Amino acid sequence: MGLYFRTPQQGWAVGSGGTILKTVDGGKKWKKIASGTTASLSAVFFLDEQQGWVVGANGTILQSQDGGNTWQQQLVDTQVPFYGLSFVSAREGWVVGGNGTILHTKDGGTHWLDQPSKTSAALYGIQFLSARHGTIVGAVGTVLMTDDGGLTWIPQETQGAATLFDVYFTDVSTGWAVGNAGAIFQTTDGGHQWIDRTLPCARSCTKLTDFLRVRFTDPQTGWIVGERGMVYRTTDGGFTWGEQGAIAKVSLFGLSFPDGTQGWASGESGTIVRLTIGR
Repeated sequence: MGLYFRTPQQGWAVGSGGTILKTVDGGKKWKKIASGTTASLSAVFFLDEQQGWVVGANGTILQSQDGGNTWQQQLVDTQVPFYGLSFVSAREGWVVGGNGTILHTKDGGTHWLDQPSKTSAALYGIQFLSARHGTIVGAVGTVLMTDDGGLTWIPQETQGAATLFDVYFTDVSTGWAVGNAGAIFQTTDGGHQWIDRTLPCARSCTKLTDFLRVRFTDPQTGWIVGERGMVYRTTDGGFTWGEQGAIAKVSLFGLSFPDGTQGWASGESGTIVRLTIGR
């Protein structure tokens, strides 16, 4: 299940069976919205109060222009599952998914065109900081970068074969990628070189936690969520990560911070958990 909060009050969550939920009161109540699909939905993003997109299995891309109250399916020529999306404006965005698929739109999703990734690895995470500069991560240590809006995607070396599930840049230079078995990679040069900061297995550790989402609320403060509901936090720009313990009994796939004071995580079995930054 993925989720996205645009403000502390307004948020959306998506999941299996075409589920879309919306809250307008900071998560006290969630309203189920008709999605028009039974496909499993993996990620949701809203550009502003009205315009949003959802992606999921079977080549599913949905768009809303009324704050997520109604959804229209956008037609694409593929049945691969989509896992991530990033929009830089109401017209321009990207989605990524299985078999190295990258799709790009310049008209708000009316038309989606394939961008060559030169990989067949599943692509899970994507972030564009501007219309030209974007980063994608995926299976077997895949990291792809573009400086020309995705016309060319350049593979980057990560020195590892961990499956990477998410990527997040705090500015054009500094970014993080996280993945299975505690994988954490940091870049300080815009993604050209990645430093392995994978957490070691501590004395009490029997199995390294798979890390599924990473987000920063400011350059120093970041959060990672993963399997078994585990949460990790940094207050020194990611040089050290402290285990915050489990906030749920299920794996957490969604993480969103509408401001610097509170955040939300979502996971299996319809789990939605509120994070207070002072935790």
